[in-house]
Amino acid sequence: MDTKKKGCAVLFVCLGNICRSPMAEGLLKKKIDTDIHFVDSAGLDHYHLGEPPCKLTRDICAEHNCPLDHRARLFTPRDFDRFDRIYVMDADNLRQVLRMARSEADRQKVALVLDELYPGEHLDVPDPYMSGRSLIHVVYDMLDRATDRIAGKINKGEC
Repeated sequence: MDTKKKGCAVLFVCLGNICRSPMAEGLLKKKIDTDIHFVDSAGLDHYHLGEPPCKLTRDICAEHNCPLDHRARLFTPRDFDRFDRIYVMDADNLRQVLRMARSEADRQKVALVLDELYPGEHLDVPDPYMSGRSLIHVVYDMLDRATDRIAGKINKGEC
């Protein structure tokens, strides 16, 4: 996987890598030039390895013409070397990813995705996996707005 193109390499991380993080991956891919920049997602749990995004995520992304071409994979410490920015979905994800950081440089790459919209408020993107259809729309809207902000930065040359 070629993460070091000419531009920015961004990774989204959630627990299972079948709901929130692949949704954010698809949303950002829709908003930036993927011939220049690289976007991926990963999870922190092994339960869904190799699976496509869950049906709720596939359905809402299809409604919004948001590309999904992903199979769940685990986040590893090597991801710190491969990505410029690592966005996590909630405080638990943040703790787990930071625990794997090998240096201050690794830690500086990691942020809560909603900090892009609400700096310093440390808000979580709720996990819609067991919550049903109503929450998936809320999560989609949150991630759509957050990836708008991230795409704006990337498109201005900020990584």
